[in-house]
Amino acid sequence: MYTDFFGFNQLPFSLSPDTGLFVNLPGHQRCFELMVHVLESGEGFLKVVGDVGTGKTILCRKLLRYLAENTENDYCSVYVPNPMLSPVGLYRAVGQELGLDLDQVQDDDALLSHITDRILALAESDKSVVIVVDEAQSLPEETLEALRLITNLETEQRKLVQIILFGQTELDTLLNQDRFRQVRQRITFAHYLKPLNEDEARQYLDYRLSRSGYNGQPIFSTKAIKQLHRYTNGVPRMINVLAHKALLAAFAEQSYVVTPGHIQLAYKDSNEPLPGGRSVPWLLVLSGLILAGAVAWRLL
Repeated sequence: MYTDFFGFNQLPFSLSPDTGLFVNLPGHQRCFELMVHVLESGEGFLKVVGDVGTGKTILCRKLLRYLAENTENDYCSVYVPNPMLSPVGLYRAVGQELGLDLDQVQDDDALLSHITDRILALAESDKSVVIVVDEAQSLPEETLEALRLITNLETEQRKLVQIILFGQTELDTLLNQDRFRQVRQRITFAHYLKPLNEDEARQYLDYRLSRSGYNGQPIFSTKAIKQLHRYTNGVPRMINVLAHKALLAAFAEQSYVVTPGHIQLAYKDSNEPLPGGRSVPWLLVLSGLILAGAVAWRLL
């Protein structure tokens, strides 16, 4: 791979939500600060909405890390990564995260009663329960209603359960149904993630490169960044995809600078289908030819 060639200590544009590579872009930083404010103020619901690839998952992971490390406020976090659950499945998932053994409990009301008792016990110990739901647009309607019932717990001073929903724009469509007006009324704050502008895309690239150990002249030329932003529309996930492939193309040519030509090659690799519907593996073909040529040269 190209890590040694460029002097990286890790892949800078991996698609995994590595919080160590979180970039404090204005929109993402405002979102994180809003989430912390909601938690500290004891508000009930917060939703974070954005199109595919705009950074919801890494924000979700950063929030979970914050909850785990913030021992002063004693948060008890419940993470629901797969919202495609029945109400019973949701109750079991929440109960398990709260340390309950619910294997012998089958009735919905009994499950909710056990969870309620556990939340009340945690409240007496000054622990706040925070339920974080990723991909919340996929919540079945009955499960969303079950989630609302959990939030009914409150004292005269504060909510005992806080919920943060991360979802695509379809989440708004789901919540706009008349049957969920009570849920909408409880959503005290909302944040909408937007794609990056060109300057933010440059900051995104530079930060992830430096965090991956790079210390040298700019790798991506100004024209390459412009082209990368145009092809990706500023969506971080797509920036990761094309930046990774462009670095691979530059490495195949033994170039320490990513040019618009490398971006073009990466874009073709991602978007040009064969007649059978499969993508043309331009970068793999190019890399194979370069490496094969290098091996043949050494054998001469």
